[in-house]
Amino acid sequence: MTDYLGFEREDGEYKVMGMAPYGDTNRINFDHIIYWNNASYHCNDDYVWVTRNNRAHVDKVYSKKMVKEFGPERTGDGLSEPYIDIAAATQKKLEDMTLKLVDTYLSDILKRCGNLVFAGGCALNVTLNRKLIEHPLVKFLWVQPASHDAGTSLGAAIYAAKDAGEDIKPMKHVYLGPAFTNSEIENTLKESGFLYTKENDITEAVAELIKDSNIVGWFQGRMEWGPRALGNRSILGNPVIAGTADRINAIIKFRENWRPFCPSILKEYAPEIIDSDHPAEFMTLSFKVSDKWRNKIPEVVHVDGTLRPQVVEKEINPLYYRLIHRFYEKTGIPVLINTSLNRRGEPMVCSPKDAVVMFKESGLEYLAIGDYLARKPLA
Repeated sequence: MTDYLGFEREDGEYKVMGMAPYGDTNRINFDHIIYWNNASYHCNDDYVWVTRNNRAHVDKVYSKKMVKEFGPERTGDGLSEPYIDIAAATQKKLEDMTLKLVDTYLSDILKRCGNLVFAGGCALNVTLNRKLIEHPLVKFLWVQPASHDAGTSLGAAIYAAKDAGEDIKPMKHVYLGPAFTNSEIENTLKESGFLYTKENDITEAVAELIKDSNIVGWFQGRMEWGPRALGNRSILGNPVIAGTADRINAIIKFRENWRPFCPSILKEYAPEIIDSDHPAEFMTLSFKVSDKWRNKIPEVVHVDGTLRPQVVEKEINPLYYRLIHRFYEKTGIPVLINTSLNRRGEPMVCSPKDAVVMFKESGLEYLAIGDYLARKPLA
């Protein structure tokens, strides 16, 4: 379905999830394509993962029959019918089949412990994860933060370590990548030709910029492992000011304008905002936004009234926590827009050189990198 909806198969599934809330599940019936029978789900291979002769295109895995029944494949970046309804029906089927699997195979153990650990590509579907949290037998859901194929490396290492007798502790963060010194950063900035200053307190300078509606690239400490920017390789904005998300999409990320952005939230205020005290440190879960906050932070609330938060703890990322707290002191809002420091189709930046190239080739006007604040000259 990702393929059919015009996204890249095995990469763009999260876009189908993001499109789904715009559609109506009642307008499309997929009961003949995927269905539950004899304690498992079944896919109709007249429609999906079809043999080569029956494919709509040689490099696709859906059939000519599906195109005939539902219409031509989606093209372009916009939202339109029936594609938004097809996305909605696809998301609903994923949820239905997963919940049936949980009920069929995990009910007994969940009744005893209530704890569910979820990994694999589908575990990055935050809408599905919200349904799992709401399941009456699930008291606590933990989702591996790099649940795509990259996570198998960690799983293999943990398996070997456990087998060797090591004590495996819960994962508290994913700041496992490279870090760079101020000296390395300044050398890169000197070569870049950009204006820059060394700040006494980078969090104060950036909080003031974001308060005044500026969008800032934020490059600090060790890079995150996994697909989510968690405050070390991020683009940050003001969640209160209307149009901020559209600006990030249009001049920096160069991506579809209907795609939602996520918030980073100070831990103390998260239960009030998401109506839950469930841990949510990795942006792998979604929650309904409380009525009190829905209109306060519109730029991080999706069309269905949900958000996918990173709850930030002082002990885990003190610098990023201090930045959000500075912003809170200035605005009364303990939330920032947080999206990954990259452009559409590119990986998250890793090194200072990567950050400078991205800064140069996007509409970003400020880059906070280490203790330095780089600026583009005024036009």
